[in-house]
Amino acid sequence: MQSNNKIISSVRLFRTSPHPCSYKDSEQAATVFVDPDLVIDKALNSKLSDLGYRRSGAHLYRPDCDFCQACISCRVPVAEFQFNRSQRRILRRNESLRMVEKSDLTDEFAYGLYQRYINQRHLDGDMFPASLEQYEAFIKTKMVDTRFFLCYEQDELLAVSVVDFLEQGLSAVYTFFDPDQSQRSLGNFAILWQIKKCQELGLPYLFLGYWIKGCGKMEYKSKFRPLEMLINGRWVLAK
Repeated sequence: MQSNNKIISSVRLFRTSPHPCSYKDSEQAATVFVDPDLVIDKALNSKLSDLGYRRSGAHLYRPDCDFCQACISCRVPVAEFQFNRSQRRILRRNESLRMVEKSDLTDEFAYGLYQRYINQRHLDGDMFPASLEQYEAFIKTKMVDTRFFLCYEQDELLAVSVVDFLEQGLSAVYTFFDPDQSQRSLGNFAILWQIKKCQELGLPYLFLGYWIKGCGKMEYKSKFRPLEMLINGRWVLAK
């Protein structure tokens, strides 16, 4: 971790002014961004991920709030991960699905799926309502080694996962899916599939982004155990 800190010391960072938090109504949030003009290669993306940075479109960032440290980076050490009964049921329920890996997101139905997902599942979020401009900037922007995993039932597109390949694992950047297929638990299925992908590739971690205690939208991440969290600059097993 110390070598990573030395590398980040040479990267220009920018901090936003305090603004209302999207997750905690009573808090003011602030964010540190990596220089948007910097070319982010796989090695730097990997090191920044170890330091708790997260990608959103073309931006790499981490929370830097004055009075709150609720946002905690988390990752799954996949070698120790064991699928529980509920997770095995999700995998069986989706055995008929076909996953296709792409280096670019060109499926003509992807934006329509994204639009339905945002407009039905995130009515109270800052991404609502969905727009093509937002989709192009947030979903289709990619790093040097970003892949898109498209999930089909026969020829029908049901889900899309945006995944960054890191030196030490995969980063689950974002997944959107058919909101009318709730019985499939497609969001959880996408994470389980990515855990299996890490295991197949011999990569030790799946990075899940931030977790906030008591936040319903992020509660699902705590169901993937064991789970490591970045606490005071060190990755530790969650209790």
